[in-house]
Amino acid sequence: MKKTVSTFIMALLIGTSCSSKANMTNTNLSISDKKATPETVALYKKLNELTKKGYMFGHQDDLAYGVNWKYEDGRSDIKDVAGDYPAIYGWDIAGLENDKANNIDNVPFAKMKQYIQESHERGGISTISWHFDNPATGKSAWDNTPNSLKTVLPGGENHQKFTTWLDKAATFILSLKDKKGKHIPILFRPYHELTGGWFWWGKGNCTPEEFKTLWKFTFDYLQQKGVHNLIYVYNTSSFKTEEEFLANYPGSEYADMLSFDTYQNNSDKDGTKFIEEVQNQFKIINKIGLEQHKPIALAEAGYEAIPDPNWWTGVLQKAIGEYKISYVLLWRNHGWQEKEQKMHYYAPFSGQVSEKDFVDFYKLDKTLFEKDIKKN
Repeated sequence: MKKTVSTFIMALLIGTSCSSKANMTNTNLSISDKKATPETVALYKKLNELTKKGYMFGHQDDLAYGVNWKYEDGRSDIKDVAGDYPAIYGWDIAGLENDKANNIDNVPFAKMKQYIQESHERGGISTISWHFDNPATGKSAWDNTPNSLKTVLPGGENHQKFTTWLDKAATFILSLKDKKGKHIPILFRPYHELTGGWFWWGKGNCTPEEFKTLWKFTFDYLQQKGVHNLIYVYNTSSFKTEEEFLANYPGSEYADMLSFDTYQNNSDKDGTKFIEEVQNQFKIINKIGLEQHKPIALAEAGYEAIPDPNWWTGVLQKAIGEYKISYVLLWRNHGWQEKEQKMHYYAPFSGQVSEKDFVDFYKLDKTLFEKDIKKN
């Protein structure tokens, strides 16, 4: 009997210890920008607190267009299906560096600003990535000419040009204000998918030290320009080890959130490989996140055209499992019929084969949409 009681007490103590470790992020959360606005600090704490309830659902370009529609005020494919907006809205500012009126996905920057402000008023959160052009060649972000990154570092031949690009980004970010004139906090995800080799800042196109220098310079420069409403999201593509994930990591004092992007391929019909890959990657970054007191996220995910009618509860939910993540963001619904353009969507719309399962996914206690986070 004594052994049974002793064993029970020991198990209770171990459980308490594990519980404490699981909540480490709640005790030592510290944003990297020491001059961050009060609203940005509050959002960072909220991101962490919400993980106790579940994870937020996000969608790229959600308010700008969807399947067979564009620029209809208040419309969203997600809202059409679930009766609620996403909690997270993804945007990209590529094109800003070249003074274009529209971004890489042809969304007018004026409208993007409007959508960010409107969703913020409702309680939504925006995240921004930047597929900016290769500054060394003038070609797209996908021009992975070797050593392009090196040219934008201090002393490089394109450094001055690059600082003007950062100036333009700073101007846009600082223009994002609420009705009271306060800067809207943004999750900023620069140099995303950095472990892949397809972008000019990616693996094989620079050394880890060069990448770290670029990240730190960007971080410091934007703050020198008065930008203090950003939460910095370190983002990789797929990886297999902790060493691979951290190879280009600038340090815990230069990043606020850890994330990765992973998509399901058509060769993986039942999602088995996707689930296994996501789980393995969460296991790695969850450990790092607990050690460094940083929230984690699946910053891009999806299965193009979602042919699996039960993908949301049968694959995505299983891939996330029991990990306490901040959010998962599905890629855009570029789904209108135009010449030489195919339907390209990652979230359901009215009549789509996975619509019913998405509603079931929406009803799960742990999936958080805009109405859910507005209450917090």
